[in-house]
Amino acid sequence: MEERKQETAAAPARVVFLDRDGTMNEEVHYLYRPEDLRLIPGTAEAVRLLNGAGYRVIVVTNQAGVARGYYGEEEVRRLHAYLNGVLGREGAHVDAFYYCPHHPQYGIGPYKKECRCRKPGTGMLEAAERDLPGGIDRAASFLIGDKLADVEAGKRFGVTGILVGTGYGETERRAAEALSGAGALPYDYYAPDLLEAAKAILDGRAGQRAGGNGSGREPRK
Repeated sequence: MEERKQETAAAPARVVFLDRDGTMNEEVHYLYRPEDLRLIPGTAEAVRLLNGAGYRVIVVTNQAGVARGYYGEEEVRRLHAYLNGVLGREGAHVDAFYYCPHHPQYGIGPYKKECRCRKPGTGMLEAAERDLPGGIDRAASFLIGDKLADVEAGKRFGVTGILVGTGYGETERRAAEALSGAGALPYDYYAPDLLEAAKAILDGRAGQRAGGNGSGREPRK
C-alpha cells in the first residue's frame, strides 16, 4: 500500500501591512516615476527588521492617480518593482503589494466606483488574507500608516493600527487628539516614523488587538 505523507495546514501568517506614500517614502504629488521615489530614512532597516522577525510585509496603497487618469496600473507595478529593488540592496523586501485604483468621485470610466479596496475599506487586506495559504493571524498583525484612514482600515480588519508621524501623520495625530480630548484615540499606537514603529512591534510596546499587552499607546506629550 502506498503511504502518503500527511499534509500539514499552513499556519496563519503574522503580517505587517504598510501604507506606502508618507509612510515608506516621502510624499510626492501622485508618485509614479521611479526617479521621484525617496525613501524616508530608516525605511529599509524597518522592513529588514520585520523580515528577520518572521513577519510578512505587505504594502496596501490607495492609488487614485490611476482613477484620475494621471498614470496607469502598469506604472504602479513598475514603481513597486523598483521599490523592492531599492529595499533589496539593503537586505530587505516587501512580500506583496496591493493597490486600489478606484475613486468614487473623481475616477474615470471603470475606475469611478465605490469599492471595498480603497482605505479605510478592508478589501486589500482581505485579498492578502485570501492569497496567504494559512490566512492571517489578525491578533498578531499590524497596519502602519500616516493617515487615520490607514489605521481605521487596520482596526476594521482586526489588526493593531499604528499611526506614524511622517507624511500627514503628525497633522492627523494633532487633529485626532483635539477631537478625542481624554477619550479613546482612533489608533492603537503612535510612533514618529516607520523604523520606530517596527522596533515597537518587535519589543512589544505596540501591543496587539487581542492577547497583547494593552493599548500600547505612546504616552501623550
